[in-house]
Amino acid sequence: MSSKVHFRDVVPYETPSSLNALRGPASGVVELPVTVHWGPRRAFDLNDAGQRRAAYRALVRDGTAAEQESLLNSDLLRREWHALVLPDRCRAAWESAFPQLIGE
Repeated sequence: MSSKVHFRDVVPYETPSSLNALRGPASGVVELPVTVHWGPRRAFDLNDAGQRRAAYRALVRDGTAAEQESLLNSDLLRREWHALVLPDRCRAAWESAFPQLIGE
């Protein structure tokens, strides 16, 4: 049995204070902070499903609670939740904090 510690097993995930606190835009273009997405393109069109999911995946996984609350939209997150490809621990942290996401 290996005692090796993997980053995926210890990476911290933040969650917002509530889903109602998510007051981000529902459409248009959102620019993610470099701390959330460090790729060459940080602007995402929320009207495009693929770009919206990429932005939401990055915010859920790597955003601080403050960034999540200002950039995620509660209705969009609920609609996209099951389509987001997330690490198991990240999804579990969010679903533990917000069990209503499971049934969305």
